[in-house]
Amino acid sequence: MAQSRGMFFYSLLDYKTEKFVIAKNKKVGVLFRLFQLGVIGYLIGWVFLWKKSYQEREEAIQSSVFTKLKGVALTNSTELGLLVWGAEDYVIPSQGDRVFFIVTNYLETPNQRLNVCAESVKVPDGLCSYDADCLEGETVTAGHGVKTGRCVNETGTCEIYGWCPVESSRTPQEPLLGKAENFTIYIKNFIRFPKFDFSKSNVLSTTNKSYLKTCNYDREHHPYCPIFRVGDIVQWTGHNFQEMAVKGGSIGVEIDWTCDLDKDSSKCNPQYSFTRLDASKGSTNSVTSGYNFRFARYYRDSDGQTYRSLYKVYGIRFDIMVNGEVRPASYHPTVVNIGSGLALMGAGVFICDMILLYMMSTSSQKERKPRDARHSRHHRHAHDGHHRKEEKPPVEELPLTPMSSPSTHSPDHQPVPTDSALKPRSPLNKQGPDAPSSKLHRSPDRRALSPVTSSTKPHTTQTFANTIRTVF
Repeated sequence: MAQSRGMFFYSLLDYKTEKFVIAKNKKVGVLFRLFQLGVIGYLIGWVFLWKKSYQEREEAIQSSVFTKLKGVALTNSTELGLLVWGAEDYVIPSQGDRVFFIVTNYLETPNQRLNVCAESVKVPDGLCSYDADCLEGETVTAGHGVKTGRCVNETGTCEIYGWCPVESSRTPQEPLLGKAENFTIYIKNFIRFPKFDFSKSNVLSTTNKSYLKTCNYDREHHPYCPIFRVGDIVQWTGHNFQEMAVKGGSIGVEIDWTCDLDKDSSKCNPQYSFTRLDASKGSTNSVTSGYNFRFARYYRDSDGQTYRSLYKVYGIRFDIMVNGEVRPASYHPTVVNIGSGLALMGAGVFICDMILLYMMSTSSQKERKPRDARHSRHHRHAHDGHHRKEEKPPVEELPLTPMSSPSTHSPDHQPVPTDSALKPRSPLNKQGPDAPSSKLHRSPDRRALSPVTSSTKPHTTQTFANTIRTVF
């Protein structure tokens, strides 16, 4: 038992390999070599050179974005008169974030106080013909206040309690802050990839304090200048700023950090792309396009009564999105891809074996059938003859007894000659190609030879010699 266990454990150290057969088939050989070249070309050209799959990737980017806007605009309207707009007026929120809004147009409803007034005619739920249509205490859906139960015949709408007068419902035709296209956006971005401890910023590291005050972003000449002109950003999306500023819109700013760490870190540059998100280029006048919202500024008069100014502002919303990946060389993906290539090589061997065994065997058998038939018949005849030769029983030598003297009953008897012709001849004593064999077949009818007496006839001796020669 112990010996068998030892043999088992020793057998685990044996190495077994397969037996290979070389098939002299040029078609299959060419196909196999082409398959090998294709796999090698795919592995080297596509996997390693183009896709660079020998590198390990990390997409878990850590990012921080700060924004700051600068610019001054002058407006002059009949409602508000002459106004100067600074960044603190047209940027919401003012502290700067990766999502911010720039005012390009607005509608103001000044001096609103809590009172009763007629609902706007553009509110479907506020229309009425009788007082019964205005249920007291009911809120006007998508309106501006609460119904008082009275229908105002002059406007055909319900009377409400709310901030009066209600908001102006006119649509702007041109942007009040058309000069906003000259505003600049300062986007500061810091990124870090924790797995490889790689960090960088989109701001050029320089001691020149005037650089950020004078540069503007340019893809070729100033890729590390983080200051963008608003009009250029809108233009890069394929739209016109003056058209977009009337009703507003939404723009996505994407910062992509795709870096090859096999190269120097100075080659790792941010790539910016700009897209309009609220509408496509051919549907800028649709109902869904544009961006606006409302906000109010509250005041208190000398009597202590609160009043407010309501603003409906139109503008451009900016969404800054940061993504990226870094790719340093690594042995793990290299080994995995090489193993995949070797597995494809094995698949090529399997395919060629199937073609050789099942797709080419029929034609090969048809070509070899006539010749194989003739060859098999010839082989069968030769094989039978060979067996017949081998089936001859062995012979054995028989000793001859001395010939007896002539009998007294035959006076004319001659003594039997004792020359070499009467002696048994072995294969070693052959004197010619026709010499008879000295062996006899093993046969059940074989009988031992007895002493032979001479015959009364003169030719008995010669006859006996011939008989002996024939037997042996």
